[in-house]
Amino acid sequence: MRKAVVGAALAALAVVLTACGGGDDQGSGATATTAVAQQAAEGTVAVASTGLGEVLVDAKGRTLYVFTKDKGDQSVCSGKCAAAWPALTVSGAATAGTGAQASLLSTAKQANGSTQVTYDGKPLYYFAGDTAAGDTKGQGLNGVWFVVRGDGSLVQSKG
Repeated sequence: MRKAVVGAALAALAVVLTACGGGDDQGSGATATTAVAQQAAEGTVAVASTGLGEVLVDAKGRTLYVFTKDKGDQSVCSGKCAAAWPALTVSGAATAGTGAQASLLSTAKQANGSTQVTYDGKPLYYFAGDTAAGDTKGQGLNGVWFVVRGDGSLVQSKG
């Protein structure tokens, strides 16, 4: 039974990843529910140690990613892409936590009306496949999703 559940979960994740495919998916856009569900408790971005080194995380230690296909501070991840890669959004200002540089932290109003947290001008996202603080399972996927160091540079290695 456990093998069947794990197999089903992996199959579902594969479908989501394939659907996202690293493309822009300009479909219907990210829903407000998705954006609200992924708001950080205090809008805090910090740096924490993971298997890939010191990278950006939210207030709960969940790894944050950037999408290299985004256009400046504007997200191009919507529809199925946004389901696999929910945006880090806030209703107010973002806050720099331990190790994060306040000068690199900002927000940008997105086409769907949400306010997405940015770092060094790049929108930040979660990966739906990360299930625990410090997970970095989205690193390097499709050659367009990467975790970010505290200085704003992308981690290019798989770890």
